[in-house]
Amino acid sequence: MYRAPRGTFDILPDQQAYWQYIRSKVADICQLYGYERIDTPIFESSGLFVRSIGDDTDIVQKEMYTFDDRGGDQLTLRPEGTAPVCRAYLEHGMYNFPQPVRLYYIGPSFRYERPQAGRYRQHWQFGVEAIGESDASIDAEIIDMAWSLYRSVGLRDLVLKLNSIGCPKCRPQYLEALKNYYSQNFDRLCSDCKRRLDRNPLRILDCKNETCMSLAEQAPRSIDYLCDDCAEHFRLLVRYLEILGLRPEVDHHLVRGLDYYTRTVFEIQPHAEEGAQSTIGGGGRYDGLIEELGGKPTPAIGFATGIERMVVNMKRQGIELPPASRPEAFVAFLGQEAKEKAVECVGWMRGEGIGTILASGNRSLKAQLRQANTFGASFAVIIGEDELRDGLVMLRDMSGGEQRRVTFDEALQALQQSGK
Repeated sequence: MYRAPRGTFDILPDQQAYWQYIRSKVADICQLYGYERIDTPIFESSGLFVRSIGDDTDIVQKEMYTFDDRGGDQLTLRPEGTAPVCRAYLEHGMYNFPQPVRLYYIGPSFRYERPQAGRYRQHWQFGVEAIGESDASIDAEIIDMAWSLYRSVGLRDLVLKLNSIGCPKCRPQYLEALKNYYSQNFDRLCSDCKRRLDRNPLRILDCKNETCMSLAEQAPRSIDYLCDDCAEHFRLLVRYLEILGLRPEVDHHLVRGLDYYTRTVFEIQPHAEEGAQSTIGGGGRYDGLIEELGGKPTPAIGFATGIERMVVNMKRQGIELPPASRPEAFVAFLGQEAKEKAVECVGWMRGEGIGTILASGNRSLKAQLRQANTFGASFAVIIGEDELRDGLVMLRDMSGGEQRRVTFDEALQALQQSGK
């Protein structure tokens, strides 16, 4: 018996309400902030991710789904959304548009990880990117947008964690300080971090090994090594966030998991949660990525959130969803001739925008009405021999049981009024 591959799952009809609710909120938030949708392919050239994410990251080393297609090209299932959006920005000349270009996407991403709550090998991701502006107010806009999305779906008790990891001008001094610190504690590092020490010591701060996490507590802080421009950018960002009513918590260990980040990095977590899965979403600035992919120097910032993690936290907090929409009408019939009329009526009703379900099979009227209750229909439209002869239908209110014989046009009008 076949089952869904490990690390994947089916979104069954009784769970779709969460996904539809979140998608509707995403569309509302993006319209409110002026972001337009972009959809990129599920697979891209593998080099795009190696070059953007970083060859030394766990994603590239351990987690990407990479394959050779029949033409001999090496392709990778999309592990994250920022690099494809940046590729599209360059490919389609969006640098000629008014800047910043505000884009959002929603779709599946793929990473070969150990499956756990809120983390799957195929997961759905919503993200936004603002490309072409370095002003700290755009950083504040992106963070406020993420916060507003979570609040709009009812999530509460959230914590905003914030840090700045500097720029190519000031980061080398910080990296040297990290190397010196961790070299003195080399024997206590995990095997992965021992390899990272020379190639990318910043990644050590993101390690979830308990010993490495304890070492990070006393590690040098990036904020102490910022150049004047980065320090001023961070100061302004904090100020703008405060104006917006947000109170960020500076986390000196926060670096995020991708190499392309510069300056601002942030995460949003439920209060008092611990561990890697506590983060609902996050992002940061990536001022060098467009240039790394072959474009001109172009500042940019974005964030992404896993839809599954939003659903997990909504369930954990007991958030009630709006009632699911139900069909307004259920059409029942008695006899083959009445069934043919019922098929015709259903077509008319759906054409008028009335959600309608036609009874199936040749059940008794009593069984058909039970079926109408199962679907949650507000009204039943019943066509029997008498109704067929007189050119009428029986309109039954399923909540109270009252029923009356009316013309089809009168029934249609009553259903339209009820649905408003």
